[in-house]
Amino acid sequence: MINRGAVRAIYTHEMTRFFRTVWQSIASPVLSTVLYFVVFGAAIGGRIQAVEGIPYGAFIVPGLMMLTVLQQSVSNSAFGIYFPKFSGTIYEYLVAPAGWIEVTAGFVGAAASKSILIALIILLTSFFFVGVHIAHPFWMLAFLFLTAFAFSLLGFIIGLWAKNFEQLQIVPMMVITPLVFLGGAFYSASMLPPFWEAVAKMNPVLYLISGFRWSFFGLADVPVGLSLLAVGLMIVVCLGTIAWIFRTGWRLRE
Repeated sequence: MINRGAVRAIYTHEMTRFFRTVWQSIASPVLSTVLYFVVFGAAIGGRIQAVEGIPYGAFIVPGLMMLTVLQQSVSNSAFGIYFPKFSGTIYEYLVAPAGWIEVTAGFVGAAASKSILIALIILLTSFFFVGVHIAHPFWMLAFLFLTAFAFSLLGFIIGLWAKNFEQLQIVPMMVITPLVFLGGAFYSASMLPPFWEAVAKMNPVLYLISGFRWSFFGLADVPVGLSLLAVGLMIVVCLGTIAWIFRTGWRLRE
């Protein structure tokens, strides 16, 4: 039986901390979005008028949203669980009448909620620059939720693994961001030469961005079923890893 009170308490605490600095949390991604539209939409868009019939300014909107979701989900979840480890209050969660499911649901749910909120704000901001039509609204929200949930789980694992602030930031900076830029956030894999297109399809982030872009324009670099399979597999692997960490106490009691 899931302790809903524990989930609610952790979730509320994390969201309250977010809303204390809501303007800073929102202003930064919105400003970044504006800059991306100026640089990519104006500068590069002047040379690339359209991609597969989609105006380039509109084409990059799903990529911008995915870039933000992946970064924010990982960072919010990692910092959320790392601070209790850093301050020593993690032991309060370990001895409380709440299992790993409740603790994970509280922290991961809050991190995913934050990243989804910011992504939707970025979508609204994009309407001031380009006309965006969402072909499959339900699947857009589904991909947005599943991706935010999956990478919040990944961030939770990173927060449990990290021993210091340097380790906490190295994965988002050195792994997540490069994978997003190389995963077709601002271009289609079909625009690449055959060899590099095959290399790009080895990037798991490409499948997430492709599925999300399909929900907007009906265009995808890979079959949508593979995109759903990729995010589903990531969720299963992350949940299994978190369950193992809490069962063995790895990095929790150091």
